[in-house]
Amino acid sequence: MKIKLNFLICCMLALSFLSTAQQLPSKQEVIDKMVLTNAYLMKKWPDPGVNVITNRERPSNLWTRGVYYEGLMALYSIKPDEAYLQYAIDWGQAHKWGLRNGNQTRHADNQCAGQTYLDLYQIDPKPEIIKDIQTSVDGMLATDKIDDWNWIDALQMAMPVFAKLAVITGDKKYSERMYEMYMDTKVTQGLYNKKDGLWWRDADFLPPYKEPNGEDCYWSRGNGWVVAALVRVMDILPEDDPHQKEYLKTYKEMMKALLPLQREDGFWNVSLHDPGHFGGKETTGTALFIYGMAWGVNRGILKSKTYLPAITKGWNALANEAVHDNGYLGYVQGTGKEPKDGQPVTYTSKPDFEDYGLGCFLLAGSEVYKLQ
Repeated sequence: MKIKLNFLICCMLALSFLSTAQQLPSKQEVIDKMVLTNAYLMKKWPDPGVNVITNRERPSNLWTRGVYYEGLMALYSIKPDEAYLQYAIDWGQAHKWGLRNGNQTRHADNQCAGQTYLDLYQIDPKPEIIKDIQTSVDGMLATDKIDDWNWIDALQMAMPVFAKLAVITGDKKYSERMYEMYMDTKVTQGLYNKKDGLWWRDADFLPPYKEPNGEDCYWSRGNGWVVAALVRVMDILPEDDPHQKEYLKTYKEMMKALLPLQREDGFWNVSLHDPGHFGGKETTGTALFIYGMAWGVNRGILKSKTYLPAITKGWNALANEAVHDNGYLGYVQGTGKEPKDGQPVTYTSKPDFEDYGLGCFLLAGSEVYKLQ
């Protein structure tokens, strides 16, 4: 009788676990959330040349819009709706395929738009589409200066541009300069802490700077930008690129470091090592981490058994707790560089720009979709 009772208890516990364990949604459910959130933005801003803003005004080809179009092109890759493609083309044409502050700019934020220009060029190779972005990068290569990327956001904004130019032109000078600049950011400027597997946002946050709890300050979205940069570059470059091992090694170190920092509800805090410093749900960092983890599982780089539970919990948190019924995306931290910026971050709060958060969400969804 006692054996039977123990067996029944074990069965009940197993059933309880199964009932509470989160399940990865179906492909249709994933893409439905992506379509819903994207439709909200496209409906609100039918003219892609108009700034997607709340209370600030900048040119429409700034980095925030560039990140959105990274996500839109990811959505287009799994759901090739011509309306998505045309929205991207209209955006590029609206400012004549130009860069913010002109084609002599060296600033990574200004070059972010070039990622989508290069994607569109690969679909329809018209020289005018990439003329300005290539001129900008060629201008950088004409000098020996390699320390432009002195904040980690820059890696996501510009590295994929250099990688795409290397592939499109067949000239490794772009990928080699990209590697030199990346290593300058990582090693010479010292923004990567190998011990913790995370990056300081810029020199302002290097030790002895501390969070209120005495820990180093690792900003969630900043580290998310690095994850996205590494993932996108590894995706773009050929497997025999001599620096793939470096990118992969750092990527794996970051994934290992980020996994135990996930909140119980599936999100990550804006401050990765101080959950009490503006603690709470945040969409952009979470989405970029899920993007990176799902990408790794999809390619057999990360163990599904280890990372799939975190991916599932994170995506479900984004899809069910951040997405409003009308497609608006909540818990998006506004632009900035550290945990205190863009606060408060809530379900209904409006960041200063509405586009980049959606870009991060669509990138995450594009990889979660491929998991099944």
